[in-house]
Amino acid sequence: MSDSNPTVVDNPWQALRQFTAARIALGRSGVSLPTSAQLEFQLAHARARDAVHLALDTQALRQALNNNGDICITLSSAAETRDIYLQRPDLGRRLDTVSRSALTEQPRSASRRYDLAIVIADGLSALAIEQNALPFLDALKQRLAPENWTLAPLAIVRQGRVAIGDEVGELLGAKAVVVLIGERPGLSSPDSMGLYLTWAPRVGLTDESRNCISNVRPAGLSYAEAAYKLHYLLTQARQRQLSGVQLKDETASEHGELQQPERNFLLEER
Repeated sequence: MSDSNPTVVDNPWQALRQFTAARIALGRSGVSLPTSAQLEFQLAHARARDAVHLALDTQALRQALNNNGDICITLSSAAETRDIYLQRPDLGRRLDTVSRSALTEQPRSASRRYDLAIVIADGLSALAIEQNALPFLDALKQRLAPENWTLAPLAIVRQGRVAIGDEVGELLGAKAVVVLIGERPGLSSPDSMGLYLTWAPRVGLTDESRNCISNVRPAGLSYAEAAYKLHYLLTQARQRQLSGVQLKDETASEHGELQQPERNFLLEER
């Protein structure tokens, strides 16, 4: 029995909870979950729902990026409202008419294309973007600074899906595009940000043309590690002029060394 609550029967694997945020070894009260575990589940579900419906404060994000020296463009997908966005994923993959015109009118060099366009989209969790986009970009800039990367104006897209980066990159004439987007919230991760890289972006590409780095957040993949992985993929994409299933992430860690496999307590001899 639990010392704090004699009606709750502890799970013998409870010590493993220190290693994961997953809901394991919750114990039981009779044949049901303990009240505390049930309430924690309902709270996590509410946070995930809130993250999906939260509107991205594009003005505050743009101001913060401007303060960091970034030139930004605010765009919108063809999904006019959040409800339409959630019901029509296809509209979230394309820009509206005003945004397409704004990108077409952007000044650019006739003799040199942008090497990289960066797109920030709210996706299914504006919370993830608000918390993670700026610190991740700072880490990425440190990687790109010593190298000769020509960056397009940074695009902030409201109601955007991953594929909208292809249209933004194509209209800006960029060789590659990286999309920072809020991922579908989980019950333990309402703030997870994903990164999607596409070489030679154009409308109509599918997921096999993209590389994905997922779960970028303090409790997941760190900003430094995510920047390291993305920098590796960007470098390889530029050298080989491809991305997606043909481009593998061969980084094992920040130091490029394979980590030793962890011991499995289930297979240890007693």
